[in-house]
Amino acid sequence: MKPRLITVMTLLALAPQADARPDCDKLACAEVKQEIREIESRMRAGYSRAQGEKYEARLRKLKRKRSRLCR
Repeated sequence: MKPRLITVMTLLALAPQADARPDCDKLACAEVKQEIREIESRMRAGYSRAQGEKYEARLRKLKRKRSRLCR
């Protein structure tokens, strides 16, 4: 009986942590999407060649991060 009680208590203790993770992922996903929108907005306003290269590099990184976080 005791091993079952310990198992149940452990599962109950870990349950709230399992729910917190998706909220964190949603927040991180939203932040990445917002940053992508901001960079794309800046790019529509015009930029130099050097700025364009930086924007493109940053967009590539953000889009990879978005593909990991936003499922």
